[in-house]
Amino acid sequence: LEDAKLTPNDVDKIILMGGMTRMPLVQQSVKQALRKAPERGLDPMECVAIGAAIQAAVITGEVTDLLLLDVTPLSLGVETQGGVRTKVIDKNTTIPTKKSQIFSTAADFQTAVTIHVLQGERAMASDNVSLGMFNLVDIPPAPKGVPQIEVTFDIDANGILNVTAKDLGTGKQSKITITASTKLSKEDKEKMIKEAEEFSEQDKTKREEAELRNNADSMIYTADRTKKDLADKLKPDQTEKIDKAVNELKDAIAKKDMSLLKQKSEELQKVLQDIGTVIYQQAAAEKAKQEQAQASQPNPNSSSTSNNAEKVVDSEDYKVQ
Repeated sequence: LEDAKLTPNDVDKIILMGGMTRMPLVQQSVKQALRKAPERGLDPMECVAIGAAIQAAVITGEVTDLLLLDVTPLSLGVETQGGVRTKVIDKNTTIPTKKSQIFSTAADFQTAVTIHVLQGERAMASDNVSLGMFNLVDIPPAPKGVPQIEVTFDIDANGILNVTAKDLGTGKQSKITITASTKLSKEDKEKMIKEAEEFSEQDKTKREEAELRNNADSMIYTADRTKKDLADKLKPDQTEKIDKAVNELKDAIAKKDMSLLKQKSEELQKVLQDIGTVIYQQAAAEKAKQEQAQASQPNPNSSSTSNNAEKVVDSEDYKVQ
């Protein structure tokens, strides 16, 4: 119900399927959870047999006016900076389906990226199932974060997954096809879902730590770019403040102290914001000063009154014939 975004009140009828649902404890648990008694007019085993027969008829083409929808049992995604799993397709998404996300490079002048395709519900890439990986090469060298790489997951009606990575700047692309033969067994899927629930808090902490480290790296990169871009505008004391904050943040990264890492990231961010504000204020004041100086100068295009005086024509000089 949670995955379907429904509540017990949205359920009209409950039909139990399979031999295990004959157990009184199972029936009682369902009734307590959904606050509604299951239907008793259908044989649970007969429901399974009928369902299997209908699906077989659809697959063989004997029945053509019935649509059976399959779903992705587990989420699909890719590994991103810091070993984080970034979700592209949610579990229980109806197939066929196609979804895309934009990613970028993690380092300056990076000319290739590795797309690591993952299946599972865990926050970190290493805790999920690897479905495969491929490389997108010949990316034009550029500062990190500039290249736009579109990663597309396309699952057809047969459950075959095609993953494509395309550099939007050059149009160059690379892909991998993952067939149904790589799918997990039902037991493995259930185990992975259970593990995701069991380790949800631990995974949340790991993901937050990875995001903190990624953010710290980005702040250090931004600080270095700021020093280069504003080298002619920064005063020595401002450069010293940036260097001090950067070094303290690097020490926090090395110590792997998450609370200290968060604190030093915020301090560096504040230093950069304060310096940026001062630079913009100085630029605005300089511009206003220039405009004021221009306004105080006489206009060379202005001319004397005598030159611009209008010529008055006596109406007596013109007569209508």
